[in-house]
Amino acid sequence: MTVVLDLLNNDPRPKRRPDVPRHPEKANRPDTPILGKPAWIRVKAPGSAEWVETKRIVRENKLVTVCEEAGCPNIGECWSKKHATFMIMGDTCTRACAFCNVRTGLPGPLDVDEPVKVAEAVTKLGLEHVVVTSVDRDDLADGGAAHFAATIAAIRAASPGTTIEILTPDFLRKAGALETVVAAKPDVLNHNLETVPSKYLTVRPGARYFHSIRLLQRVKELDGEIFTKSGIMVGLGESRNEVLQLMDDLRSADVDFLTMGQYLQPTRKHHAVVSFVPPDEFDAYEKVAYTKGFLMVSAAPLTRSSHHAGEDFRRLRERLRQQAASRVGARSRPHDASGHLRG
Repeated sequence: MTVVLDLLNNDPRPKRRPDVPRHPEKANRPDTPILGKPAWIRVKAPGSAEWVETKRIVRENKLVTVCEEAGCPNIGECWSKKHATFMIMGDTCTRACAFCNVRTGLPGPLDVDEPVKVAEAVTKLGLEHVVVTSVDRDDLADGGAAHFAATIAAIRAASPGTTIEILTPDFLRKAGALETVVAAKPDVLNHNLETVPSKYLTVRPGARYFHSIRLLQRVKELDGEIFTKSGIMVGLGESRNEVLQLMDDLRSADVDFLTMGQYLQPTRKHHAVVSFVPPDEFDAYEKVAYTKGFLMVSAAPLTRSSHHAGEDFRRLRERLRQQAASRVGARSRPHDASGHLRG
């Protein structure tokens, strides 16, 4: 079974008022039942020496991680490898998605020293690949794009050998924000669709499906060397055909990498799990996604956007290299008079 721990106890960061709920917009919603989890959803509980050291470095630098804030089931595995996903721009999101466990409300001011703190933590952890995400900051004129760019620059300066993956919000109605982030040249730009378009009104009401598709497409138009990535959750009531159409929409935007994982309900106030998708269905989705042209696909019940991100990035680069070599080889082979390859 999945083990969910309260990892925010003994947190030295300033506390929010105890009388303010974590999700005020959900406080008056009726409870939804939390289904018992199937046998195939199992994770290792955290507690190794490496996990403790990762936690110490995160606390020492007063950083926020999505691993803790979102209650990620893979934290024991990832932190034991000293892999942490940093969440910049605070711990409070201006959106109120029905699936997300990150605190919602009015965020505080940006910490101008945060980019340097993140870079220092990357160096202390010795990360070869780092994932940086953020809360939605609809209150900021640029949605936090300049803060992303500053964080990328700080990591490059402190740890030039580290590859950088960012998981961004949609920067809805923030002109020029995406261009600012792309100009900072992350190695991977990830923006999650989260679910199929028919579920947006109930699951991701503050976002727009085709805006997110267009954002991913625009990344490739601005800089074709940046890998693009997107992820979805299943088990929210979507149909198989809707998932397959979503894959086609992502490929029409030249997205390189797709992740798919099982939605797990954080509390009784969050969107209910409609179904638990068995591993063989994830395998089938993965096979279909590869036939549609994705360079990389990661589909399993416990897959999350940043799970195994470093290993996946290395595989992604290798597949691109093989693809390029194959194209060069095809061009060098002799053709017959009709233009078809011979041999």
